[in-house]
Order: sequence, then structure tokens, then C-alpha cells
Amino acid sequence: MHKPSLIPDFAYDPPDTPLDILYEDAAILVVNKPAGLLTVPGKLENRQDCLVTRLQAARWDALTVHRLDCDTSGVIIFARTKQAQGFLGQEFEQRRAQKTYIARLQGNLTPDSGTVDMPLGSDWDYRPRQKVDHQHGRPAVTDWQVIDRTATETRVRLTPHTGRSHQLRVHMLALGHPILGDQIYAPDTTATHPRLMLHAETLSLHHPTTGQRVSFTAPAPF
Repeated sequence: MHKPSLIPDFAYDPPDTPLDILYEDAAILVVNKPAGLLTVPGKLENRQDCLVTRLQAARWDALTVHRLDCDTSGVIIFARTKQAQGFLGQEFEQRRAQKTYIARLQGNLTPDSGTVDMPLGSDWDYRPRQKVDHQHGRPAVTDWQVIDRTATETRVRLTPHTGRSHQLRVHMLALGHPILGDQIYAPDTTATHPRLMLHAETLSLHHPTTGQRVSFTAPAPF
């Protein structure tokens, strides 16, 4: 018997903020995505406003390469030609693209650094939740490095080596230190943290035209 979803349908209220283009040339566009904005249009009628449509209104040739979760802010890259889109897609698929994230976690995570190596899969009864699934999950690996601690939380830099859905959020939850402000995995923290405390800080990959490695950064807003 199918269980009803425990995840409430979130109210989509995207922020009315100007585009923050970090870098652009003839092949790529690099943008600092705000929290609360979908990367691409959602399936429902009221979720057409998203980063790529806003970007295409200003740069008609913008093409999607990868995505950030709606509630995650930070560095995201778009292509401006089909050739560049294919090249950048391979950078992600072949794991040549490297990303780091800043997150604020509930509680004190110890030790100062470590690696989470836990396979992840969909929690079909409670979508869009993901879960650690040792039997059917796909490999997922995340490194963490503590930046700072307070009495109640830990600030970390996260480096994913795979790109599973909700990977950082589920891996931190599995350590017992969910990301603050997470409506799905730590709903009890959203009253004090109105946004998900997860930000894509850096992105490094090869440029589709020059082949040179390039890196882009957007400091965390929290």
C-alpha cells in the first residue's frame, strides 16, 4: 500500500532580485543563483519563473548545463552554444568539474574533516526525499572540512565527488548534523533559518573554447 507523502507541497515564491552574472564570454555564462529560485521551469503551472528563463530574457542564447536545488544559492554555469553545452556536460559527467559548497549544520560536527561514502537513492514513498540506500543506491561521496563552530552549529566546506540528488543534504543528515533551514530534512530549523544554509561557493572546470582550467567563486551570503 502506498504511503502518503510527508513532504508538503512547497509554496513557490521566487525572489525578485536582479541577475548576478559573475562572468561571460562567447561560450559560457556564470551566474550567482539566489536561494528560492528554480534553475529550470517546474512541472506545475506556477513554476515557470526560473533562473534560465530570466537569463534568456537578457542573454537569449543561454543553455542549461547543470542545476542547483531551488533552495541552494551560488555558482552555476550555462553554455551559449550547443558545442559548449556538450563539452561542459562532459565535464560534469566525467567528474572533471569540481565544486565546493559552504553549509551551516545543526550541532557540532567532529572531527575537523572527513568523508561520507554512502550510496543514495530515492525514498519513493516520500518523494522528493532521497535516502541512504546500501542495497539499491548509487555511489555518493562527499568530503567535509570544518571552518568554524559555535555552541549550536558548525560551518563547513563540502566537496562532493559525485552529483546525486540532495547528496549534501542527505549525507549531512546521515552524520546527525542536517543543514539548517532544510524544509525536507530539518523542518524544525526553518523557523530560525528561513532559507537553506547551503551555498555553491566555487566551480572549477575546463573552458570549452580554450581547454584551460577556469575557476569561479561567489562568497556565501550567510
